Amino acid sequence: METLVWVVHIFVAVALIALVLLQHGKGADMGAAFGSGSSGSLFGASGSANFLSRSTAVLASLFFLTSLGLAYFGLQQHKPAASVLDRASVPAATQPAAPMQAPGKNAGSKAGDIPQ
Repeated sequence: METLVWVVHIFVAVALIALVLLQHGKGADMGAAFGSGSSGSLFGASGSANFLSRSTAVLASLFFLTSLGLAYFGLQQHKPAASVLDRASVPAATQPAAPMQAPGKNAGSKAGDIPQ
């Protein structure tokens, strides 16, 4: 089932990209009015906006639904483990205490050899 949702998701994404690239920009009509482009298209002068915008909306809705479906499948496969905060709240008694040393008395330190 998840593979089917992946295939539909990829197909819808490619089709959505293609439909967005096919649509005219807002300034395309002004350029066509002065003869720099063709205002007609495969679907007619005004019919293309309705057809392309509606089909883009349908494909966008399908894309969101398949995204939600993939998120659901991903959540079902990977149950969340204990959070980082739960693992960090280890009681202090179980942690080993570091030995206290006087400043300048570190092992291997030459700080005590410096004359004052």
